[in-house]
Amino acid sequence: MDNIKELQRLLQMPKDIVLTSHRNPDGDAIGSSLALYHFLKRQGHSVTMIVPSDFPENLSWMVGIQEMLVYDDDPEEVKDLFEKKDMVFCLDFNAIDRIDKLGQLFIEKDDIVKVMIDHHLFPESFPDFILSDTTASSTCELVFRFIDMLGQRGQIDEIIGECLMTGILTDTGSFKFSTSPTLFKIVAHLLEVGVDDYKLQDLIFNSMKEKHLRLLGHCLNKRMEILEEYHTGIIVLTKSDYKQFEIKRGDTEGIVNFLLKIKNVKVAAFIMEQPTIVKISLRSKGDFSVQEIAQKHFRGGGHKNASGGASFIGLRPTVRKFKEILPEYKEKLEKA
Repeated sequence: MDNIKELQRLLQMPKDIVLTSHRNPDGDAIGSSLALYHFLKRQGHSVTMIVPSDFPENLSWMVGIQEMLVYDDDPEEVKDLFEKKDMVFCLDFNAIDRIDKLGQLFIEKDDIVKVMIDHHLFPESFPDFILSDTTASSTCELVFRFIDMLGQRGQIDEIIGECLMTGILTDTGSFKFSTSPTLFKIVAHLLEVGVDDYKLQDLIFNSMKEKHLRLLGHCLNKRMEILEEYHTGIIVLTKSDYKQFEIKRGDTEGIVNFLLKIKNVKVAAFIMEQPTIVKISLRSKGDFSVQEIAQKHFRGGGHKNASGGASFIGLRPTVRKFKEILPEYKEKLEKA
């Protein structure tokens, strides 16, 4: 962030701040929001957290999460609150459309100072201040660096540290992806301030309900297809699956990653039939980029090894389309 001094000057006076993140918020979205919420509150600012849709149940233990407002639950209340704000932090998203109808509030309020902290490719230019690093493991890593840039590293205690570690653990798959020397130095500091990484791993990853394990078994036994020629695995969930297992937001989190446990599978696709849209979640190993596939073919984007998109042509045509584009990437997959 080139103009950090200017932002630091603005934050020296109490501000009415809103923190927002993307639809279907994950551990990094929630963790970065809560970490910045606790930090800014201690600096004397009035802070409100708003997300477009509800957060996953396995994060309900996080300190302060009960203060988070959900736009879908009460859009009029959120709209009224937003009118009073003079600064907004955009966390873990790079484009206005990632927050759906919340984005309209940005457009209608020209006088609000906009700050983006994010690690996704191709950030839009709407913010006044941008901290963007696509090599960062997570937005939580960048929030740590942001607080450090302000000269306030000492404010990062166990509570803020737990929030930051949650985003780091979830976005790196427990340190399997996007790691770096910088990241591990940050993690070391979080452990030094009292963060219990074993406790967090247990809270985040060992809170499944029985139906979640049965759903996973169903996906692997009945809905998995391996395309050996293209080093690709696919899992497809239908509307009937959603009804049978009573699938709600967050219930399918992480299932796509199981495909990458197969030795020669380099690309994993999780295709889900929802009421009005087909969602596709993509993961990859090594140097093969699924971000290109998501952006070029499914109106999406994300990271090199983790991206997502959507389709409006129905489930079977979407699955067929995905299979038909794989020959285009066969040579790259062979080399990856």
